[in-house]
Amino acid sequence: MRNLVLIGMPGAGKSTVGVVLAKQQGLTFVDSDLVIQEQTGLLLHEIIEREGDDGFRQVENRINAGLSAKRAVIATGGSVIYGREAMQHLKKIGTVIYLQLSCASIAERLGDLKERGVTLREGQTLQQLYDERVPLYERYADLTVNCEGKSIREVVAEISARLPK
Repeated sequence: MRNLVLIGMPGAGKSTVGVVLAKQQGLTFVDSDLVIQEQTGLLLHEIIEREGDDGFRQVENRINAGLSAKRAVIATGGSVIYGREAMQHLKKIGTVIYLQLSCASIAERLGDLKERGVTLREGQTLQQLYDERVPLYERYADLTVNCEGKSIREVVAEISARLPK
């Protein structure tokens, strides 16, 4: 089985769904945000504070473009879709699954955006960020799963049912 790569907005459930999906499919679980923290020795918000949004995205792109995983569910950071090399690599090594959720649901799930390592430009709203990213998620997705009003178990069941046999 190819790797399964989860993309989507922060708060969409990539890490949570990823752990459950990995257990159910008998795969390992990789959280690319944790790989970034491990390789840099910094928390995501510390990288953003030091390097700025663009610097963070460069680090994120480089590390995701170099991920080597086999038989894994890979949960990515919400901004991974800005990195062309990262997305080309992830599409090559896995099936990319977009966990789709409305902006209202994302806002409800997210607490402090800075603490979550969400990169917003000066004066940018969550809605503007959402509107900017959705076309990129849709472009890279091999499979889109609408997660609105669904439990983790329901999302995992839908992904499993829609995976190529």
